Amino acid sequence: MLSPGVLYDFGVSTKPRATYADIERLPENIVGEILNGVLYTHARPATPHARAQSRIESELDGPFDRGRGGPGGWLIVTEPELHFPSGSDQDDVIVPDLAGWQRSRMPQLPNAAFIKVAPDWICEVISPSTEVVDRAEKMPVYARVGVRWAWLVDPELKSLEIFKLEHEAWRVVKTVYGIDPVRAPPFDAIDLDLGALWEGVEPRRT
Repeated sequence: MLSPGVLYDFGVSTKPRATYADIERLPENIVGEILNGVLYTHARPATPHARAQSRIESELDGPFDRGRGGPGGWLIVTEPELHFPSGSDQDDVIVPDLAGWQRSRMPQLPNAAFIKVAPDWICEVISPSTEVVDRAEKMPVYARVGVRWAWLVDPELKSLEIFKLEHEAWRVVKTVYGIDPVRAPPFDAIDLDLGALWEGVEPRRT
């Protein structure tokens, strides 16, 4: 867990380069991403991850995407495929668990297989198998393309880390644990029901 008020510049990879053809060859149940020329793959998430992801989308969709009980003005999408220039002949290909765009920047979602406009907000639900990639590989890409807000959610720790981009580096704005409602920028117009993210999942057996 990282400390509030500290600027972080997460590292980059030096592994051999991959191409989009590597993603196209993957089985349908495997998600592929290319970050700094390296192919990363993972299977569909376990139930605590899926529960937290779906509950975040449910909490934000009405007030912020549909404007019901909140200010509206956002487009919020689950697992969009994003393509960003990487400085080489191969774009970075990245699939956040959730992403949001302010409609003032992107009034409608493109009718396409992927999106090239950087989101204003992303959320990654981390697990032991994905945390290193989420923090050390994906966060630098999000910073480079100008994503302004990032959430890292850990269902095992029942935690939410909120990052804001400042001077091309991530600053931890807030870290919260447990089940109490929280005001979580950039969606702090309403209380986020933090407990709903972990509710209904069998405790992990030791």
